[in-house]
Amino acid sequence: MLIINGTVHTMDGITIPDGFVQVEGSKIAAVGPIEQCPKQYDGEIYDAKGGHIQPGFIDAHCHLGMFGDGLGIEGDDGNEATDPCTPHLRAIDAINPLDRCFQEARMAGVTTVLTGPGSANPISGQFAAIKTDGTWIDTMIRKAPAAMKLALGENPKLTYHERRETPTTRMATAALLREQFSKALEYMDKLERSEQDEDEDAPDYDAKLEALLPVMRGELPVHIHAHRADDIATGIRICKEYNLKYVIVHGTEAHLIPELLAQEGAGVITGPCLTDRSKPELSNATIELPAILQRFGIKTAICTDHPETPIQYLPLCAAMAVRGGMTPEGALAAITIHAAELGGLADRIGSLTVGKDADLTVTSTHPLNWLSRMKLVMLEGKVLYCN
Repeated sequence: MLIINGTVHTMDGITIPDGFVQVEGSKIAAVGPIEQCPKQYDGEIYDAKGGHIQPGFIDAHCHLGMFGDGLGIEGDDGNEATDPCTPHLRAIDAINPLDRCFQEARMAGVTTVLTGPGSANPISGQFAAIKTDGTWIDTMIRKAPAAMKLALGENPKLTYHERRETPTTRMATAALLREQFSKALEYMDKLERSEQDEDEDAPDYDAKLEALLPVMRGELPVHIHAHRADDIATGIRICKEYNLKYVIVHGTEAHLIPELLAQEGAGVITGPCLTDRSKPELSNATIELPAILQRFGIKTAICTDHPETPIQYLPLCAAMAVRGGMTPEGALAAITIHAAELGGLADRIGSLTVGKDADLTVTSTHPLNWLSRMKLVMLEGKVLYCN
């Protein structure tokens, strides 16, 4: 397909006022100003008619498919709140791709999500990066695991306070993380020594510690649920102690410590913004958060945390960031290229770059204009919606 006559938001280069995107198979084959458009083209041609062409949107943190839409406990598979440390749990074993919210995501132009278990546990389990089109999860996976989910603050405290079990304090949550990471390092050391010396016995298999090995080796980042500034600091402190790769998720009070986050080189996935201040650690929530982080040079993505905010409102969440002071291109980057970078997926999605997946949308006006209409949604060269 050749898509012509639209403003092209490449997201890794300049915005082209009147340009084209050429798709061959599942990949982007060419991008440029309309003057460079092929004069002879045998395939299908789609005229954007002055609309906007941009990458498919990416929700860098949600629980799509983990909490069944319109269901109660029957479809609630997001929290195994019987054990505070469950790194061996895999999102792909719980995601229901037939949940109708996947269809709503696609129709809103959300083509990729990072989804997984919730934040009841200090270590909740493994997130997966999946495309939003499909009926069989194994065909939708693009990276699994994509991250190990950790949680600090009120959620673990409240979950286990009700059970009268550890952790009921922030101290205990941090201690549990250190305990598991230290055990994983010891386990890894024994494994390595047994591989190098036949006289050394390998440790007994431990599913939890096995799941933490790529984290300890720096191969798999941790995504840390943290709202309060002190919880953000605790998460970074522990990651520095164990030399872990990390991303802060939510970061509600990150605007109170932007200089420190910039100094640490932290990335932050902000959101959800379309909710009320439903618990004490959200008391300082502001739609200005992404704009403040942007001003300090902190790589920022915007998420829905679906179902907290329904996933089809991801572009609206980005528009709210513009209202809070973020630049329109910065907000668009927060649901495209920066979301891809923080999710470890920028080698194949997030920008209209030759060789990347042909995930893109065409909108009637700027994609963050709430009155804009979705005209075309494409995922890996497959047209999901066309108007």
